[in-house]
Amino acid sequence: MTDARLRRGRSSLALSFFVQGVAFALLVTRIPGIQDRYGISDGLLPLFLAAVPVLAGVASVATEKAVTRVAPSRVLRWSQPVVLLALLGVGAGDALWTAAVALGVFGLAVGALDASMNMLGVSLQRTYGRSIMLGFHAAYSLGGIAGASLAWVGAHWHLTLLWSYLPVVVVLAPAAYLGSRWYVDGKAAPAAPDGSGEVRGGALSFKLLLPLCLVMTFAYIGDSTVSNWSAKYLQDVLGGSEAAATVPYNAYMVTTLLGRAVGDLGVRYFGAAAVVRGGAVLAAGGFALVAVAPSAWVGIVAFTVLGFGLSVIVPQTFAAAGRLFPENSDAAVARLNVFNYVGFLVGSPLVGALGDAWSYRGAMVVPMVLVLVTVVYATSFGAREARYGGGHERPRTVDVG
Repeated sequence: MTDARLRRGRSSLALSFFVQGVAFALLVTRIPGIQDRYGISDGLLPLFLAAVPVLAGVASVATEKAVTRVAPSRVLRWSQPVVLLALLGVGAGDALWTAAVALGVFGLAVGALDASMNMLGVSLQRTYGRSIMLGFHAAYSLGGIAGASLAWVGAHWHLTLLWSYLPVVVVLAPAAYLGSRWYVDGKAAPAAPDGSGEVRGGALSFKLLLPLCLVMTFAYIGDSTVSNWSAKYLQDVLGGSEAAATVPYNAYMVTTLLGRAVGDLGVRYFGAAAVVRGGAVLAAGGFALVAVAPSAWVGIVAFTVLGFGLSVIVPQTFAAAGRLFPENSDAAVARLNVFNYVGFLVGSPLVGALGDAWSYRGAMVVPMVLVLVTVVYATSFGAREARYGGGHERPRTVDVG
């Protein structure tokens, strides 16, 4: 495989992550506008929102079966335009059933896209022989910031959902499809001894995958806590202004981007387990600081710290699944991806219920403890000295940038 082809494959996949970040941010940040457009009641809204991750989980499982017949790159090539067109459908409809259909299609396409996108990332990292997975997720974070900014512009200028979404889809759908010409499908690697000398990588064992599934769930519980409750917490608990309440999530997104942008270097020098362990401790410290914050500005600092901590966990969890099952990495990634949606579904209602029944300060202790449990499972990310897996980072036989 030539250097140029690998570089193009890496760039085109990074573009796909970026586009997905834009699309998802445009959907979730305009939920109030969607609710108003379709007259969705507060009681009905949670059902609509829950349907998206549930259907995404179903599609992720289906993708595991699909990639035994077609390459993950083909699944990604066709699912990404569907995601963007479904987003446009959400903005173009005017009846409740059209919103239900568009969101349903969006959920199914997102599940296939997330699974296939991370499959390609894991296999391309294996081909490189060094950590590049965090860079792809950094592109996703950058897309999320861009999408949230575009959503703010649309809301500020009172644009309809259709006119907020249409220019984005017109630009990004052709760009993503054109870029898909250079996707690189990796090949399954032979099973190799792990740090204990045991040979793994044959049949996919859910028992071995379970620790990573728990880590993925806990990480997304933490992430959904920030995305759904940071503004309310800052305003209602810490007494911040309405304007200040918008700052924590933006700061969290920026530090997530920064953490992922430099995270691959940390993995190369210190190993995946050390980086994940450090990220988990930092994230737990951020939640602890949120829980005891005496003022809004301390709360903002705490959510900023959270971004650095949580940023490294999810990408390295996908990468660890690929290392643990080198012969079945696509199936491992597809199953692991389901727990992304489990954490998303559980996190927000869990914190809300605890906040109402107890206190929102106390509720922040729960994601803190769950994220801290990741430290216990850090050995699942490779031997202590591992930089990529297999005991050390493979020497680069080609310079692929």
